[in-house]
Amino acid sequence: MICSVTRKSHFNAAHRLFRPEWSDEKNHQVFGKCAYPNYHGHNYEMLVKLTGPIDPLTGFVYDLKKLADLIDEEICDRFDHKNLNLDCPDFFDLIPTAENICVIIWGRLRTKIEQNLLLSVTLFETERNIVEYHGP
Repeated sequence: MICSVTRKSHFNAAHRLFRPEWSDEKNHQVFGKCAYPNYHGHNYEMLVKLTGPIDPLTGFVYDLKKLADLIDEEICDRFDHKNLNLDCPDFFDLIPTAENICVIIWGRLRTKIEQNLLLSVTLFETERNIVEYHGP
């Protein structure tokens, strides 16, 4: 039997969307208020979903406590209460858009979760701005 399990988590972080090689005017034209030089923050919510067979010995697709610990270690401990542009090497050369944040989260988790399980990450930047990534 195939089943999906999902763990909800959150982190709070600041970021700025801009390209340093562009003028302030062009950055504002493309990124709007998100390009303001003093950064801004979000209370990010995320859903990490694993899909795969139910283990007949444990009854689990994946131990949700283990998944919670993995999310805390790989994502929340790295990003929570940080300035993504300045504090997180993942974004030193990558604009921390919701799309890029979601892909980075997926990549960090993918290396730690068995390959036979499908992984999907849904990131809520706001209650109305939502990004989902399933991998390549």
